[in-house]
Amino acid sequence: MSEERMNPVLPERLDTLEKRVGYRFRDRGLLIRALTHSSYSNETGERNHHLLCNERLEFLGDSVLSLVVSEYLFKTYRHLPEGDLTNKRKDVVCADALARYARAVGLGDCLLLGIGEERSGGRDKVNILADAFEALLAAVFMDAGQGGEAKETIARFLIPFVSEDLRDLDVRGIDGDYKTLLQQFIQKQDVGSVLEYVLIREEGPDHNKTFEVEARLNSNVIGHGVGHKKKEAEQAAAHDAWHLFGLDE
Repeated sequence: MSEERMNPVLPERLDTLEKRVGYRFRDRGLLIRALTHSSYSNETGERNHHLLCNERLEFLGDSVLSLVVSEYLFKTYRHLPEGDLTNKRKDVVCADALARYARAVGLGDCLLLGIGEERSGGRDKVNILADAFEALLAAVFMDAGQGGEAKETIARFLIPFVSEDLRDLDVRGIDGDYKTLLQQFIQKQDVGSVLEYVLIREEGPDHNKTFEVEARLNSNVIGHGVGHKKKEAEQAAAHDAWHLFGLDE
């Protein structure tokens, strides 16, 4: 593999990413690992290529994300029962939400992707961005010492995104039912318009499937969504379309 392919992330992009995250890595190797998609590590030809990508960090990051968000919800919504807290957490840690957080800090510009993923628009794919965002959280957690300082650093970065989403959901009501909200909005604009949700990809084992759905208005794609349930992916696609129309502003 050429030197250009081995080191494609410009240092200034990493500097910018660290500023947006609010954390400067002691070990930038961890940051690079968090940005490395499996499609890129596969192309290195290394026997242990599966250890060179961000999948292990993603595994840890999922738990870090859940802990930080759960603690915030527990302290913020003192009156809510466990079931309602779970629903709120689901809304702000779903793949669609994580991809939006990733886009906000320009994570896609820093990803290391294989040639195929690069050509197919992998830098803006919901699942790739969401996974990389979780890996980024894990990298901060590992680099900062895995203690209270790490959790506080992650919370300072993450919670502003989460709290904004929660405020949006609380204002919208209908328990975050963006499919209903989007349908009502479109009907007001044009009663004859057809809104539909099309499953474009389904992958993974039965116990852990991932669904990718497009929201289409009169056959035009207006939103993408990913989820472990088809209905969850449809809601994510509706939420994406809601943002597209600028209805959160």
